[in-house]
Amino acid sequence: MLTRRTAMAALFPATIALSWLSAPALAQAPKLKVVASFSILADLTSQVGGDRIEVSALVGPDGDAHVFSPKPADAKKVADARVVVVNGLGFEGWMNRLLRSSGSKAALVTASTGVRPLRSEEHGHDHAGHSHGEFDPHAWQDVTNVKVYVTNIRDGLVKADPAGKETYEANAKAYLAELDALDAEVKAAVGSIPQERRKVITTHDAFGYFSKAYGLEFLSPQGVSTDAEASAADVARIVRQIMTERIPAVFLENISDPRLIERISKESGARIGGRLYSDALSKPNGPAGTYIDMIRSNVMEITKALVS
Repeated sequence: MLTRRTAMAALFPATIALSWLSAPALAQAPKLKVVASFSILADLTSQVGGDRIEVSALVGPDGDAHVFSPKPADAKKVADARVVVVNGLGFEGWMNRLLRSSGSKAALVTASTGVRPLRSEEHGHDHAGHSHGEFDPHAWQDVTNVKVYVTNIRDGLVKADPAGKETYEANAKAYLAELDALDAEVKAAVGSIPQERRKVITTHDAFGYFSKAYGLEFLSPQGVSTDAEASAADVARIVRQIMTERIPAVFLENISDPRLIERISKESGARIGGRLYSDALSKPNGPAGTYIDMIRSNVMEITKALVS
């Protein structure tokens, strides 16, 4: 006769066997290691990759990718990655050297593939003649371009990790819907600014795509890169324009030395309207911890300064 005790004893080894089987199953499936060139791309990649990936940024929050200089630890990070996500359009001038020196075998995803790039001089603000090359690389400032980034990242992750296809596709679809809503939100906010006040002064020329997409004019003493100083003539030109056109506010950027904008503010009489996030997110607990938060924060600061 099978007593309760003998039944338990009979079951016990099976329970142990099951636990031995299930523990490795739970422990295995290591996360896909992904390296993104800078913080904005790292956020977009994490939105698509979710729990299946481990993503890190070479240039972190508030960092300036224009003047970034990779260290040996960055080469190791790239060497260990299965996927490397870059912006392209000449933004990461240091990336090819880093990939070569690291000996990385990672799949390279260029997020901007398929975006219609603006030429560096196309939006007419690069008076200083500073440029990354032929194209303005700041394509993420137009939310519709970021939808292209997301599909490229999705496809790159699926290729590297086919088992995660369903997850990556579902995450990307949900995020693309959020980007559609964000795009509409930006258009509505800019629509509330009187036409004659739609001029924004920033440190460097990072907002050409935003300008073209949403109808604000951005002016800056520096070109599309921060790696060259603004000349005295560029600063004087901006000051004259602010005074002539009565532009009400100038904006700091999170990646730039504030002294240039402070000087322009003092000489022109325009107030400092707030801080814009151009090429990097804020720290996670800041106002621009994600791409969507970054765009919202920028639009809120601009609207607040130009409508009041």
